[in-house]
Amino acid sequence: MTNWKGRPRVLVVDDEEHITELVSMGLTYNGFEVERVASGRSALEAVERRRPDLIVLDVMLPDLDGFEVARRLRQTEGAGTRVPVIFLTARDTTQDKIAGLRLGSDDYVTKPFSIEELIERVKAVLRRSAGTGPGEHRLTYADLELDEDTRDVWRAGKLVELTPTEYKLLRYLLANARRVLTRDQILEHVWDYTFAGNASVLETYVSYLRHKIDCVDPPLIHTVRGVGYSLRLPPES
Repeated sequence: MTNWKGRPRVLVVDDEEHITELVSMGLTYNGFEVERVASGRSALEAVERRRPDLIVLDVMLPDLDGFEVARRLRQTEGAGTRVPVIFLTARDTTQDKIAGLRLGSDDYVTKPFSIEELIERVKAVLRRSAGTGPGEHRLTYADLELDEDTRDVWRAGKLVELTPTEYKLLRYLLANARRVLTRDQILEHVWDYTFAGNASVLETYVSYLRHKIDCVDPPLIHTVRGVGYSLRLPPES
């Protein structure tokens, strides 16, 4: 978890020096401690030396690409110890975004980008990963349980590993079980900023959350066409 009493540490990984310099200046000005590296292997070494609170990770790197860096990082992490990752890339395709989300990324920023927007996204991801916000110690519905103190999630008695963003999305759905939540409500409460119409990111996260939560019957996460989503038991047939 991020130590907000000190300066949150961000590792910026990009082989374009003018980009790492720009991002570093912006983050430093906003109270972050920043380390810059220019390759995938250097990024993995930097994480091993001193674990950052968040990584801004370019996809196109000269040795290991960003997806491979994230894949190796996730393989070495245990449940509850994931470092949040924001991918930074010029590749703006749905396939790339889904690949990043599958690897447990927490956001995806496309070049060219606004440094102000990137900083706000960094802050939002850190808020999500810190699990800030009031609530009961444990939320339950059917055979789904969520412990807010340990951030553990169980379905049918089996522990489910979630990324910080998946956790917050599930928590919001679970806290509002049986209610129909609109896409705008979910984006506002889970992501802390407007996606500028990019609701496909929400749909992708719901898809992967379903893959982890609804791998056993009955399915609990339901689409309400034209409105949004609801966590509830399916109607009796």
